[in-house]
Amino acid sequence: MSTSELPRAVSDYQGRFAFTWPGDASLRSVRFVVLDCETTGLDPRRDRIVSIGAVAVREAQIILADAFEALLKVSYNTAATLVHGITREETLDALDEREALLGFLDYLRDGVIVGHHINHDLAMLDAACERQFGMHLKNRHLDTMGLTLHLQKDGAFAPEPPIAGFSLDALCERFGVVPYDRHTAAGDAFLTAQIFLRLLRRAEGCERATLDALTEPCDPEED
Repeated sequence: MSTSELPRAVSDYQGRFAFTWPGDASLRSVRFVVLDCETTGLDPRRDRIVSIGAVAVREAQIILADAFEALLKVSYNTAATLVHGITREETLDALDEREALLGFLDYLRDGVIVGHHINHDLAMLDAACERQFGMHLKNRHLDTMGLTLHLQKDGAFAPEPPIAGFSLDALCERFGVVPYDRHTAAGDAFLTAQIFLRLLRRAEGCERATLDALTEPCDPEED
């Protein structure tokens, strides 16, 4: 698909990256977009997004007025329905994939994506964007599990005991976040945002006070 054929929301989204956050940007200046997707399964080629939930974090605050939520049409029920609870029948009047993505890209802009085990969400979103627009997301991103591992290696949690569990539920328990509305896209995005705020405070006390330092890739095998 040529640039001239792209919907305006897509070309506007792509244009945001001509002037975006530099690597040395301070963490409080960046617009982070904490997101979660519920899906029909784990295979980006075959499975589809059921719902998207996102909320922005800026200046070390969750900005509830800067949030996004979309329910997408589902063609069939899968085993994942038992987890997220969204059935095909409930989505009959929901958005189609293209419409939901256009709304999401308009919301996302050049925000730095944050999520827990975010690679799955990114793979699903990239597959959907490839189907609809022949493109992938351009945003920087970070995984809260990877950031937690980095900060633990940096000594950011001392003298507290080392973090032993890195699931979303385990991190909620460690940081005193009540796991309300679990296994919904909007609910999990909000839980992750609360954990991210706690990690941001620790990062600012270490040598991870810039965007480059915060988004450094993490290999769990090395940590």
